[in-house]
Amino acid sequence: MRKIGVLTSGGDAPGMNAAIRAVVRCASCEDIDVYGIECGYSGMLDGSIFRIDNRFVSDTIQKGGTILRTARCPEFLQKEFRQKAFENISAYGIEGLVVIGGDGSFKGMRDFSREFNVPCMGIPGTIDNDLAYTDFTLGFDTAVNTVLGAVNNIRDTMTSHNRVCIIEVMGRKCGDIAVYAGVAGGAEVILIPEIPYNIEDVIKTIKYDRIKGKQSVIIILAEGVCSCGDLKEELMNKLDGIQVRTVKLGYIQRGGTPSMADRVFASRCGARAVELLKKGDSGCRVIGTKDNKIIDMDVDEALAIPSTFDKELYRIATMLAK
Repeated sequence: MRKIGVLTSGGDAPGMNAAIRAVVRCASCEDIDVYGIECGYSGMLDGSIFRIDNRFVSDTIQKGGTILRTARCPEFLQKEFRQKAFENISAYGIEGLVVIGGDGSFKGMRDFSREFNVPCMGIPGTIDNDLAYTDFTLGFDTAVNTVLGAVNNIRDTMTSHNRVCIIEVMGRKCGDIAVYAGVAGGAEVILIPEIPYNIEDVIKTIKYDRIKGKQSVIIILAEGVCSCGDLKEELMNKLDGIQVRTVKLGYIQRGGTPSMADRVFASRCGARAVELLKKGDSGCRVIGTKDNKIIDMDVDEALAIPSTFDKELYRIATMLAK
């Protein structure tokens, strides 16, 4: 294999640039040319494809976002558009692809690989940590640290004013950002989609903390549960004399300088992707980490693994909040 393409798809995640860099530089060591595809699958459809080299990825490992830009491409769900994408990359002689994205990006990659027999490697780039085949996804560590920094700052203000604050974090239907940030940030309440909450239990915690003399209460709310505004209204209807504030962190969780863990993980994933594509007959696989080791597996096998939730970590979080 002499030419490969690399793209970032779906939501951006810290560490994507580090992964692109690793793909380019490892491919260069193997005398493989790399072509960047802008805006994910949309770039495959409109021909936004260009040769990239070591100079292109210089001074990028520390940058958030993605230098190749990203987009969602609903047209790629249709075979006629995937056919057009195949014709476009074939015109450049591209023989294999590295796709950096989440589950939707992987499904598109799988269909494309099957239909046109193009070897494809997926790197799990999503802050949500919602791919069950890997212990962690690229960008998750940075996102949690971003949330943690916000929790620390908000705690200072809530303590100064003796208030309750609901901090809404991302994660879609996965509560990992909330749980990890809640444990590390000492949150009194963590609400996640995997475990139904009882509003009376939340109120009881707030009142009990007041009796104990706590001057602030931090509630970490995963977006898959409800909105912070809805939860605030529910609490205010049942709390008397306690002020509740809300903070929706939003996109600040997706941007910013990637952490050491995400930079190293991205680099290891990029290297494995090139190693697999070099073989030429590697099929369609995804790369991840298990027990701090880089692993790869067939994309169908990976996507079929049911979502799991770390109940033990949540139990520890509940104990530590008391």
